[in-house]
Amino acid sequence: MFGIGMPELIIILVIILIIFGAGKLPEIGAGMGKAIRNFKSATDIERKEEEKQKIEGGEKKEA
Repeated sequence: MFGIGMPELIIILVIILIIFGAGKLPEIGAGMGKAIRNFKSATDIERKEEEKQKIEGGEKKEA
């Protein structure tokens, strides 16, 4: 995935730890989790709307 291996991930995590400190990491993790959940929710809603439009479009063609 993107050519990132374990050594690169460890280096990135160490840099983040140095920049933000150990106290901020739980807050950053919680914020990232919320952002990912919101993004997933938004894409799920969009996908459901597209499926609904496809179904409605198919019913209009049949009538």
